[in-house]
Amino acid sequence: MVSYLIRRFAFLVVTLVLASIVLFVLLRLLPGDPANALLSVGATKEQIASARADVGADLPVIEQFARWFSQLARFDLGTSYISGLPVGPEIAQRLVVTVPLTLLAFVLAVIIAVPVGFIAAYKSHRWYGVALSAVSQLGIAVPVFWIGVLLVTFFALRLQLLPAGGFPQDDWQDPAAALRSLALPVITVAIVMAASVTRYVRSAVLDVLGSDYLRSSRALGASFAEAMWRHGLRNASVPVISILGIELATTFLGAVVVESVFALPGLGSMLLTSIAQHDYPDIQGVLFVSTFAVLIVGFLADTAQRLVDPRLRASVSGNRGGHRRVAAVPGTTGTGAVRS
Repeated sequence: MVSYLIRRFAFLVVTLVLASIVLFVLLRLLPGDPANALLSVGATKEQIASARADVGADLPVIEQFARWFSQLARFDLGTSYISGLPVGPEIAQRLVVTVPLTLLAFVLAVIIAVPVGFIAAYKSHRWYGVALSAVSQLGIAVPVFWIGVLLVTFFALRLQLLPAGGFPQDDWQDPAAALRSLALPVITVAIVMAASVTRYVRSAVLDVLGSDYLRSSRALGASFAEAMWRHGLRNASVPVISILGIELATTFLGAVVVESVFALPGLGSMLLTSIAQHDYPDIQGVLFVSTFAVLIVGFLADTAQRLVDPRLRASVSGNRGGHRRVAAVPGTTGTGAVRS
């Protein structure tokens, strides 16, 4: 497992380097000149040449990339063309909003989706099991911004229980005010995420309920709760962990929509402003940090899967030895169940 983690971490670093190259190239392929961020309408040729020299756009592309990559190696994301401030501290300040929003919505979605998905599977032949499945399918189809608008209209404008948008200027110095500001955005994101996760939890539980090892455990005298705890829970959690990682990464990347609806000064709003102003260092910094966060989430989800399911660890060791030794690994049964 340790050797696998080392290889997986090395792969993460290589992927991050390749992502930095792709980000740099794609931004340079976009129409427009980065020097335009420093110029007003009607600038002279001398002013354009001076602005290009200030931002380094007059240098060869290879040299521009060498500068960008050397800054990344020093954990320096550059300096904004517009504000003249370092990009790293600005992103860190925006993450104070985006990260709590993402994590709180993720936790709330899991709390909702796991029991609802289990009930929808276990009672799939009852009317309320079918109803829960239908509601989750509807939640996937509804756009997240529409849910946000509905929540603002009802809870903020009509009932006036929560703020419609914005975030305290002193950030988290007043936790109660900060949490009130994030309440509606968190609920908005959690509803959409919970609807998606519920579908996958339901599918995973249905597979476990129809498995031979669960029926065998019940035939040997185990109660349903004991059989699910010993065999079903870990088997059902393996695919769900992968989906949770994808949902968490997608929510982090999609925060731009929710932050726009609720006027939150997070990473998404910073990206939109930077694109409108052609502020290349800000754009590169936000996209690089977002890519890094997605890779970390994928790394953690993959690691969690292998900790839960010994068959995945066996496949790693089996591939290293030139063959697979899944069936001989302690902790698994011939029918594929994962023993606790």
